[in-house]
Amino acid sequence: MTAYAEAVSGIRPKMRRAIIMVQDLIMVLIAVALSLTLSQSRLSFDAFSSGGLACWALIVLAAHVLFRYSGLYSTVWRFASTPDFFNILKGCGSLTVVLYLAAVAFRSFFQPVSGLNERQFIVFFLVSFTIISAPRLYYRFLRDGASWRILRRAASDASVKQALFIGRLSEADVIVRFTRTAAPAEYAIAGIMATESDAPLGTQIQGVPVVALRPRLVEVLEEYVKGTENLDLLIFGKGIEREIEDYAELVRVARHSGIAVVQFSGLSELGQGGKLVLDAVEMETIMRRSAVATDTTRIGAFVGGKRVLVTGGAGSIGRVLVKRALELGAEAVLVADNSEFGIFQLDQLIDEKDRDRLTSRIVDVTDRPHMMRLVGEFKPAIIFHAAALKHVPLLEENWEAAIETNVFGTLACAEVAAECGVPQFLLISSDKAVDPTSVLGVTKRAAEQIVSSLHETHAAPSLVRAGGLNGHQAGAHRPGTKFIAVRFGNVFGSNGSVATVFQAQIEAGGPVTITDRRMTRYFMTVAEAVDLVIMSAADAEQRQGSDDYAIYMLDMGKPVPILEVAETMIRMAGKSPYTDIAIRFTGIRPGEKLHETLHGENEEVVKLDIAKLFGLRTDIVEWPRIEAALPALVAAMNDRDKAAALAILAGLYRAEQSAVGAPEETAPKTVGQIG
Repeated sequence: MTAYAEAVSGIRPKMRRAIIMVQDLIMVLIAVALSLTLSQSRLSFDAFSSGGLACWALIVLAAHVLFRYSGLYSTVWRFASTPDFFNILKGCGSLTVVLYLAAVAFRSFFQPVSGLNERQFIVFFLVSFTIISAPRLYYRFLRDGASWRILRRAASDASVKQALFIGRLSEADVIVRFTRTAAPAEYAIAGIMATESDAPLGTQIQGVPVVALRPRLVEVLEEYVKGTENLDLLIFGKGIEREIEDYAELVRVARHSGIAVVQFSGLSELGQGGKLVLDAVEMETIMRRSAVATDTTRIGAFVGGKRVLVTGGAGSIGRVLVKRALELGAEAVLVADNSEFGIFQLDQLIDEKDRDRLTSRIVDVTDRPHMMRLVGEFKPAIIFHAAALKHVPLLEENWEAAIETNVFGTLACAEVAAECGVPQFLLISSDKAVDPTSVLGVTKRAAEQIVSSLHETHAAPSLVRAGGLNGHQAGAHRPGTKFIAVRFGNVFGSNGSVATVFQAQIEAGGPVTITDRRMTRYFMTVAEAVDLVIMSAADAEQRQGSDDYAIYMLDMGKPVPILEVAETMIRMAGKSPYTDIAIRFTGIRPGEKLHETLHGENEEVVKLDIAKLFGLRTDIVEWPRIEAALPALVAAMNDRDKAAALAILAGLYRAEQSAVGAPEETAPKTVGQIG
């Protein structure tokens, strides 16, 4: 890469265009001088007199107007091609004709001028076209010779997808090599956009040029999509979404231009016959927050060789927990879920090599005898309790099911864990448990209090469940179970999440529905959430005494406006918000908040030595108080008295609060965010 090309590429677009305009006008003046010199013309007037200078100024003005009219400044130098050179031809031809006619008119009506004839104007046209075209051609040659292959794709190569690669140079070397050895050829890498800011711009890797560096990736990609219709694919390197801030914008630019976007994840086989494994870029990756690499060694050492039970293992978070546990070397994984179809889908996602370590059982977590039998036979070292009902509006109407699953289901599983001597029990909680205004929030808060209370005792005491809910007397138990809960917000791609709802609405042509334009939520990729959940369990295993925490909290980053999520997803689909896809605001639903928070005012957030993970010190209800409230809760459910049931649950975490109102009384409120 020469200094010339580097200097031009490093200038801002508007400034670069102004410089190009000035450069063209200087070239015109040079062309005038050269044409007179080459044709050995002797003018009858002084070129530097006042009249001569006026002529120079008029030539510059005419050139600027005609060049703009001819479209010289609406194209990108990197993609200078036949139509663009035709524009230069048109501009220089028009200027030559205008100057010739002006000379004829001046000579006829004002005063004769010797030394000017058709020969000088022909030479001027040839010289001006040559010296104005040359910098564009030279820049393109230096900057991106490979883009010619995109623009001039041969008919025989129509089946080969032309691609740009964005990532590290070491990875680019592998990808270029394997795209060339693949038979039949599927992809051809035409340019490399390096994420290293100090990479050698303009150099080549196996003949493929490095065409852009950070931080100009977006700008260069926009130039590409404007300059060619033959670019098919944008390939991101592995893990690049965590390294560059412009990841989402790069995806948006590509998809909006009809270019497919994929991510390199590895090679299917080694040797000359190797093929690239390219994964689709999902919304959870595009709308990522700042992620920190997981300590895979630590969570692998914790899970490796253990027997793991995941309740709700066929759900959104549960199935990723299952897959991750298998990847980390768990001895065996048992899935307990009441969804037959969900278990079937999970089975399709598991690699054949891991299926012998996976067992699935269709069971309701509120069925204590069945759970006791499963746990007794499987003997897990840890139970991840992910089973829960979680859809806010639905649970406002189906509040009995919410209490039965989220409260009594958690209680049954925790009790079984203690009685069977399971070393660790981990509850997946929610940010909706903080200052709850919904049935979901109240039931998840109660589940947290059950786990927190058991955390203090490290054993499940005898429990009486009265009324019609399978009343029984708990038998003897063995102490020592470590109980913890992990609290976090929304995860992308979970069943019923805004991402899946918006995606379906966009595919249907809209409208995309949002309850309130002010609404915000915390978001995290499910993969990162699962790794941090496992890290919480690994950390809790080592803690004792005053250094112990009943509840862990994940750092979810900054809250994201739901409207921004919708607009981004629409753009990702190659459409324009409000124009191609309408956005409609429907009003806040019962139980919803405008903003969620991850901890209450009375909770102390303790920073740990683990990235993105905090300990929470919170008020814990003593077990006798929980035990005393259960018969009254069962009675309220039998009487179908929602207000009474919610009041009892509210009393388990806030003594001064006598009741939680019915849906029409649970007005959403704004709560504080992590500072």
